[in-house]
Amino acid sequence: MNQEQLHAVNQQERTQRKKILIADDEAHILHVVTMKLSNAGYEVITAMDGEEALELCRSKKPDLLITDYQMPYLTGLELCKRLRQDEQTARIPVLMLTARGFDIESHEMSEAGINDVISKPFSPREILRKVENLLENAQTVARQGLEY
Repeated sequence: MNQEQLHAVNQQERTQRKKILIADDEAHILHVVTMKLSNAGYEVITAMDGEEALELCRSKKPDLLITDYQMPYLTGLELCKRLRQDEQTARIPVLMLTARGFDIESHEMSEAGINDVISKPFSPREILRKVENLLENAQTVARQGLEY
């Protein structure tokens, strides 16, 4: 097996069965992020609003949530706070999407359990890099038995 094939196998093993929920009320964002993550080997689930995302987190137990900040019914911040209150969803890592120039205070991020933030517009490559880092960190934390 050559170096390139070995890298491809390692990538598949890292992403195998990793389930990512993307919550955004903008269809084109869902499409772009879904395509990038699906092509990288992830299983992708989508939601168009915060309530749907909350239900899918409870029923599908994703390995990672990517959520927009501004959504109907429940904002991304409210969604994250509700997830942290439920033992079954409290440890799901979260990547928050925000509008350009919109800042989330660090104490709000901490309280809501948001692990990272990315501003729109973003590069699909940047999303993939952040997803890989968050999943790797979550796996390391789980192995060490620490709180994420």
